[in-house]
Amino acid sequence: MDPENQDRIKGLVDTYGSDDLVVVLGAADLESLEVAAETVTLGDPAYVGPLAGVQLGLAVVHIFEEEIKSQIDPDVYRDQIGFAELSFDANSVRDAMDSARRAAG
Repeated sequence: MDPENQDRIKGLVDTYGSDDLVVVLGAADLESLEVAAETVTLGDPAYVGPLAGVQLGLAVVHIFEEEIKSQIDPDVYRDQIGFAELSFDANSVRDAMDSARRAAG
């Protein structure tokens, strides 16, 4: 996750707190997904951005996960996200998210 996005997220937490914020990730690359999830929960693992050493503990989900997918109009999901879900291993993405949440506690 780039430093600019880290700064935006940190600003939202500073303004609104972390209790009511959820980060919805869309990365399909497993490594990017794992790094982004770790960044918003435990802090930037690369120690280069505003979240270096900052444990926000934010809830994190992926757009492919059923509890998120079910809240989106099916036509919109199909048109905007469906192809990506078909192009990537959505089950691996879901497994990576489960692992990230377990690691974050």
